[in-house]
Amino acid sequence: MNIYVGNLEFTTTDHDLRQLFEPYGEVDAVRVITDRDTGRSKGFGFVEMPDSTTAKAAIAGLQGKELAGRTLTVSEAKPREPRRESNRSRW
Repeated sequence: MNIYVGNLEFTTTDHDLRQLFEPYGEVDAVRVITDRDTGRSKGFGFVEMPDSTTAKAAIAGLQGKELAGRTLTVSEAKPREPRRESNRSRW
């Protein structure tokens, strides 16, 4: 199950997020989303857990919890919508 984690402190790393979720069960992958140009965190990320039961327990346990002074938003990630094609040329 893919889990969305929002309202992260901008200094939060993949390692920090993994440590937050591992007490709930096995974590397959962790990804804090960063700005392509600056490399700075955008304040949200995703955690993948193979077992949906433990993933739901992690969502319930971490929703509204504080990390580095910020209240987390934790929910099941929605599928990514395809990008719209622009009507104008890129060049």
